[in-house]
Amino acid sequence: MRRLKSGDEVIVIAGKDKGRRGAVSRVVSEERVLVEGINIAKKHVKPNPNAGVAGGIVEQEMPIHVSNVMLYNSETGKGDRVGYRWVGEGDARQKERYFKSTDKAVEV
Repeated sequence: MRRLKSGDEVIVIAGKDKGRRGAVSRVVSEERVLVEGINIAKKHVKPNPNAGVAGGIVEQEMPIHVSNVMLYNSETGKGDRVGYRWVGEGDARQKERYFKSTDKAVEV
């Protein structure tokens, strides 16, 4: 189970976009995530008439390291650390993520 999943709302805690919030659009690797509207870079694209791609400069979201984002807790209005715990008994036992400050489960 990962600390950040696709669809989670995160807040950036370091870098040029510090303080901005966005949703995780994709988990690229164990250490990097793509966040909507965060870490935008300009990329020069060559035209490809066979694929119908016009050349030029396009803005593209780049991956950001997971240490630079925190899961956003809407109850406190801040970024929060995430922990894991087991819930249930026997076969119904499942692992869940929870906010460490409020001790409440993360809603997916």
